[in-house]
Amino acid sequence: MREVAFIKQNKEKWLSFEKAIVNNDFDNPDELASQYIHVINDLAYAQTYYPKSKVIAYLNQLSANAYQKIYKTKSTDTNRIIEFWKTEVPLICYQYRKFIYIAFIIFSVFTFIGAISAANDGEFVRSVLGDNYVNMSLENIEAGDPVAVYKSGSNWGSFIGITINNLRVGIIAFVLGVFLGIGTLYIMFKNCIMLGSFQYFFYDKGVFWESVRGIWIHGAMEIFAIVIECAAGLILGASILFPATHSRYTSFKLGAKTGIKILISTFPFTFAAGFLEGFITRYSNIMPHWLSVAIILITLSIISYYYLIYPFKIQKQITKTPNLSLSHI
Repeated sequence: MREVAFIKQNKEKWLSFEKAIVNNDFDNPDELASQYIHVINDLAYAQTYYPKSKVIAYLNQLSANAYQKIYKTKSTDTNRIIEFWKTEVPLICYQYRKFIYIAFIIFSVFTFIGAISAANDGEFVRSVLGDNYVNMSLENIEAGDPVAVYKSGSNWGSFIGITINNLRVGIIAFVLGVFLGIGTLYIMFKNCIMLGSFQYFFYDKGVFWESVRGIWIHGAMEIFAIVIECAAGLILGASILFPATHSRYTSFKLGAKTGIKILISTFPFTFAAGFLEGFITRYSNIMPHWLSVAIILITLSIISYYYLIYPFKIQKQITKTPNLSLSHI
């Protein structure tokens, strides 16, 4: 069958199913599961005969949305919280992976701009971080402990204060996405410029490695989580700009719902980063080098796996089980 004929034959069925998912318009869970299986079969057919077609991406998204809806219709004995992080969020991250990639590209560009600006303007770091902070850092470097700032305050006080601040930054980055994503980009720009100039400052003073050991023990999860939260903000903005087949209001509701789920998924990582900053980072200058490197690599690997690799495994699991019934999901 030619691709045009395949699409024409199934278009109404797909659009009807998509509308039913959005409006939760199903008589019973078995009907949802039955139509889900039909979409999976169509996806398998398209992957076989039209491997380069855009219809594959559409059916992938449709099947992922249906799979999430099926999870909501399961019996109440399922642990909803576990399923949220185990399946629902990874499927969303797979579906919106391009926004995550874009967020990381923007993060890299903005951070590079911060570092280059600091390298070409000796006063740039002071204009970004403030004279007091820079002077304090210079004193710490002279004293042989470049990241001594992380030792200020008590363990619990630092943990709570830092975590609340990071949660606030993430929530603001997402909410400002309502301004067509521009607000989210502003938050990214502001924080990335600070990060880039901050790291170059330590490089310029000859204590780059010491700063890496200190900052990235907690920063691997903290910064990664903020990038994911910014991706959620971009999704919110894109839902307003590009409603596709939905009304703009419906698209906005879907974008907000999706973004909130991604935002919530970052909270455990934000809490973990706060704990590391409050209880572990303060000892970075006295712990063995291998231990600080191990903490950085392990924390970065965990959050990278969850948002960049695990979603592909879940999606692959779904698309390879076309005979899946509601009772098996």
